[in-house]
Amino acid sequence: MIPLPWQPGDMARLKKPHACGATDWLVLRMGMDVYLQCSGCGRELKLKRHDFEKRLQKRLPQPPQN
Repeated sequence: MIPLPWQPGDMARLKKPHACGATDWLVLRMGMDVYLQCSGCGRELKLKRHDFEKRLQKRLPQPPQN
């Protein structure tokens, strides 16, 4: 299986919402584990890459960089 090309700073939408109600997450680090930060409350989460790819709904477009 080819790993998805994710970079720190990418935004992802997961299938289930976080306890705060937000569904969008900021990717902090990628490796065997994926470190995410909730866009609603700022809580950080660590997932195995396999679990991240299973829970992923879609990749969100990046805001334009100035």
